[in-house]
Amino acid sequence: MRAAPINPADLNAIEGKYPGKREVPAVPGFEGAGIVSELGKNVSNLTIGSLVILPHDIGTWREACAVKAEQLVVVPSEIDPVQAAMLKINPLTAWRLLHGYVELKSDDWVIQNAANSAAGRAVIQIAHALGYKTVNVVRREELIEELRTEGGDVVLIDGENLRDEVKKATGSAPIRLGLNAVGGESALRLMNCLAPSGTLVTFGAMSLQPLKIPNGLLIFKDLRFRGIWINKWYDSATAAERMAAFNSIFEMAGCGSLQTKVEKSYPLSEIKTAVGHAARAQRGGKIIFEFGATKDTE
Repeated sequence: MRAAPINPADLNAIEGKYPGKREVPAVPGFEGAGIVSELGKNVSNLTIGSLVILPHDIGTWREACAVKAEQLVVVPSEIDPVQAAMLKINPLTAWRLLHGYVELKSDDWVIQNAANSAAGRAVIQIAHALGYKTVNVVRREELIEELRTEGGDVVLIDGENLRDEVKKATGSAPIRLGLNAVGGESALRLMNCLAPSGTLVTFGAMSLQPLKIPNGLLIFKDLRFRGIWINKWYDSATAAERMAAFNSIFEMAGCGSLQTKVEKSYPLSEIKTAVGHAARAQRGGKIIFEFGATKDTE
């Protein structure tokens, strides 16, 4: 193993709040990247020294593991292993959000809450690279300029006047795709910003509050509501579908237009401190295990 991030889903799994509970003792970690060090005698599609992304059901918070060759995704050599370790969940989710629900064209608008999350930042970067425009909703003033610098076209503070502020900022442009990672009142405010027949895709529930869908938004606006769990999509997708997404992500990561911020890296021996750090409400980037790391990136 070279690197493995600590994602919210990892913490949920440890707490027993995530689908697919494992028998303990179990190794946490849904995401990570490593270097192929040995090959089975029948393996012909990999070479020793290749950087690979691991499957999400192996448990990545470990120094080494044996994996079936067909479950690995080879990463281009120009991509840093730390970045490679964070490509399978948030960037892949962002890619699917922008490709799986509404057919977008250049200059179309997308609106999202929790825009400062890892998935939200990936949406900003991928949408910017594809020529889509984003309205990014956050809760803290200091994030506005930061997300604009990363490519966010409009960054707004969540609140009761969100719909009017969105109309003003976009020139009343129709927004057919909303991305919800929060739920509750925040999701309702996104719904009110969508054009008739627009689609709201839910992929997170940070507020721990359910969606509240007024009858009028169904009757008079004909809104559509979808959801995505990237692990389920990954398991059901064909190899060609997976690689179509990965190849585009690799291209952006390789040229630097898709990057995930890291606040601090830890060796696995400091797992308790690392998990506590990852659980903090406000961070400036991911907390990640670097195997063999001797210093952090703070």
